[in-house]
Amino acid sequence: MGQTESIAQKGQVFARGLIPQIYAFSVSCPMQRFLQAQNIVNPLAYMAVGVFLVHILLTWIVVFVLDYGLIGAALTLSLSWWFLVILNGLYIVFSPSCKNTWTGLSIRALSGMWPYFKLTVASAVMLCLEIWYSQGLVLISGLLTNPTISLDSISICMNYLNWDMQFMLGLSAAASVRVSNELGAGHPRVAKFSVFVVNGTSILISTVFSVIVLVFRVALSKAFTSDSEVIEAVSNLTPLLAISVFLNGIQPILSGVAIGSGWQAIVAYVNLATYYIVGLPIGCVLGFKTSLGVAGIWWGMIIGVLLQTITLIIITARTNWNKEVEKAADRLRDSSNEGTDLVTPP
Repeated sequence: MGQTESIAQKGQVFARGLIPQIYAFSVSCPMQRFLQAQNIVNPLAYMAVGVFLVHILLTWIVVFVLDYGLIGAALTLSLSWWFLVILNGLYIVFSPSCKNTWTGLSIRALSGMWPYFKLTVASAVMLCLEIWYSQGLVLISGLLTNPTISLDSISICMNYLNWDMQFMLGLSAAASVRVSNELGAGHPRVAKFSVFVVNGTSILISTVFSVIVLVFRVALSKAFTSDSEVIEAVSNLTPLLAISVFLNGIQPILSGVAIGSGWQAIVAYVNLATYYIVGLPIGCVLGFKTSLGVAGIWWGMIIGVLLQTITLIIITARTNWNKEVEKAADRLRDSSNEGTDLVTPP
């Protein structure tokens, strides 16, 4: 895809090692949503922290002691994800918290599969368009005049942005579960209030994170590299990183609200238009046709995310929450008619 041979060679080695992670991720995500829907959150956090600590130790042993390099790091990451799957599964099967909701495997679980499948496809398209957008910009940066410096600098910044994104995705999942539960329970005012609360909280947190990025711009660079050129390039990108971190305090939360409200298909179209029809072309023009280089590519990403965020704000602000409650009731009724067991919490 136009990358240098050394970058492509190392990239394919790491990518192959991540193949087992794909399957672990596909199993872990439904398990986590199953638990989150029951407000079982703390055990998930404890399991994640435990696996993370084990992952750090295993990575150090495999990469530095056994000297397996990139493939070792990738396979260790995949193995850690499977550890998380096992822990989640054991908790669901044996924990008293799930005794009323997990009754074992049954063929009846396949009833109502088609409506569920349509919803999951829309969700997958929505999320993939978001993830591919940022990853695609990293690939495009490898086509610039100095690909090594460009890739190193944008990759370091993307690492910090992804860390922030993981934090905000936690709030996004909470917003999704809370909004969907309140709509299903017939509480439109509470659902609307939840949207305001979680957005206000996330904006405050993202503002603090943005300030940290600006204050410690050089230190953040040195945490990943000692190369003076890369450090300077990362420092030059940190103002754009700070803007992206701030937008991360709004966009993922609204996406979580969209998932909880069943707007996945609408958001998928919004992502396609704002990211790939507007943001990506602007980033390419600024990156390749001006002197901005990798900063121009990042500006394109910011413009795309900003447009998407504004669109989601408008959609959320114009939402009739009473109608959303009616839609949720219709979905529950359809699910019940198709023979799906609905579990009512005690």
